[in-house]
Amino acid sequence: MDVEKVERKEVEVDDDGRVRTGTVWTATTHAITAVIGSGVLALPWSVAQMGWVLGPIALIGCAYITYYTAVLLSDCYRTPDPVHGKRNHTYMDVVRSCLGPRDVVVCGLAQYCILWGTMVGYTITTATSIMAVARTDCRHHRGHDAACASSGTMYMVVFGLVEIVLSQFPSLEKLTLISVVAAVMSCTYSFVGLFLSAAKLASNHGARGTLLGVKIGAAAGVSASTKTWHSLQALGNIAFAYTYSMLLIEIQDTVKSPPSENVTMKRASFYGIGVTTIFYVSLGCIGYAAFGNAAPGNVLTGFDEPFWLVDVANVAVVIHLVGAYQVYAQPIFACYEKWLGARWPNSAFFHHEYAVRLPLSGGGRAARFTMCKLVVRTAFVAATTVVSLMLPFFNAVLGLLGAIAFWPLTVYFPVTMYIAQAKVAPGSRKWVALQALNAGALVVSLLAAVGSVADMVQRLGHVTIFQTQL
Repeated sequence: MDVEKVERKEVEVDDDGRVRTGTVWTATTHAITAVIGSGVLALPWSVAQMGWVLGPIALIGCAYITYYTAVLLSDCYRTPDPVHGKRNHTYMDVVRSCLGPRDVVVCGLAQYCILWGTMVGYTITTATSIMAVARTDCRHHRGHDAACASSGTMYMVVFGLVEIVLSQFPSLEKLTLISVVAAVMSCTYSFVGLFLSAAKLASNHGARGTLLGVKIGAAAGVSASTKTWHSLQALGNIAFAYTYSMLLIEIQDTVKSPPSENVTMKRASFYGIGVTTIFYVSLGCIGYAAFGNAAPGNVLTGFDEPFWLVDVANVAVVIHLVGAYQVYAQPIFACYEKWLGARWPNSAFFHHEYAVRLPLSGGGRAARFTMCKLVVRTAFVAATTVVSLMLPFFNAVLGLLGAIAFWPLTVYFPVTMYIAQAKVAPGSRKWVALQALNAGALVVSLLAAVGSVADMVQRLGHVTIFQTQL
């Protein structure tokens, strides 16, 4: 009996000395949590820009590309053999093993740009949601025709102050509870948005919308250039909603074997992206059918009643983004603090740790920090808040983030690493197909980036800097 226990215990320890307990179902849960985020709120608007023909095609097409490249990336978790090779614990480790140090620099720049850009987007989204709560409550008490304008500048500043406090946590592991709450909140506001859209569609007694989306003309108030930019921007929004590849390797690193990790992760990606796609297509299409070409940029801002349910959804967005902001910020903090610490190994500013006893902790616990963390993290979050105040464009920022992330992180690196790992022969049919996918994704990303930037430039001529309006 004792021998059997020892053998069972040895089986549970993996080849790198770690104990992994993840299954296809835990990986599926992580995948769904990783994909579903604030980008879902822009889907009805995105479908409205492209219409009933191109909108659903874009939603399903981005989903398929995300799944296909996730399958390729799953085979690169171990190198050089996908089953028995050396483990790679992060996306950057896979790039280093398959492509070399030069590509690691490019990948790192792309990843950290996306992380920081998402922090900007989350700051804007939070202000939008708080303004929506204020407007909904105002209209509920004063009437739906009441002028209930409010500025989001103060809300962004308050959100920045909250994030400055949370940024002083030593590492991401200390934020586990916040991350769990954030995941629950993302599901809450997503399903409320779907429910409210379905209820509005039912009350309309018919679906709205057109085959090609928002119409061009003086009557609609939309020029040909605006229609073009918005349609391209919508592609970026949809691509941002499916952001997943950056976190796939980290999720796969939690999975136990047998069966081999790549087999389990492929199934988890299929289930996770499949469930997400059904939900995205439902919300995007039902939301468009409910609002038609007048679909709002953030679907939750299109509802006033029932005011309490709308408020619950918007508050859930705020709670989610308070935690999710740190999930994206902490890797940036860890990166530059590691570099600065190595650059000045004897500096007290970077290495001397201060302790402040917490007044309400029964065990005499203390908060520990270095001056580098206190000063530089505070300055970084403050600078991010200032940039958010200067660019208060929810859809344009999401579109630009999707454009930046889609080609390099979702398509180029997974495809290129798979070609190197599987030794796909240049000129073969499979090689040509993969390179065609690569080129097509690059074109889509460039077009989406151009549309988002053009929309920002166009909007900057009609807004006042540091005055965020709903």
